[in-house]
Amino acid sequence: MYVVTVEFVIKPEQVEAFAPLMAANAAASVRDESGCSQFDVCWDPEGRPVCFLYEIYDDATAFQAHLASPHFKAFDVQVAQMVAEKTVRIWTRKEHNR
Repeated sequence: MYVVTVEFVIKPEQVEAFAPLMAANAAASVRDESGCSQFDVCWDPEGRPVCFLYEIYDDATAFQAHLASPHFKAFDVQVAQMVAEKTVRIWTRKEHNR
């Protein structure tokens, strides 16, 4: 499994505008992209303007298809000025026996 985590630090005055755009992007990713099996949007529980994403794709090709999707491209343009910092990390999820 190809895992992507993203941490956004949002400009505090932009959180209310950013949140529904992020939620719509996540929903479209799972609904419209066959290679995206999970897209969790998490917010800092202490109210800091930090949004954390946990996304699972079939492989790197599926993630590249996500980046090329119309809904992601629109989202990326819409939020560009709302984001103070963005950190993207790529992971490999290993299955294990319980």
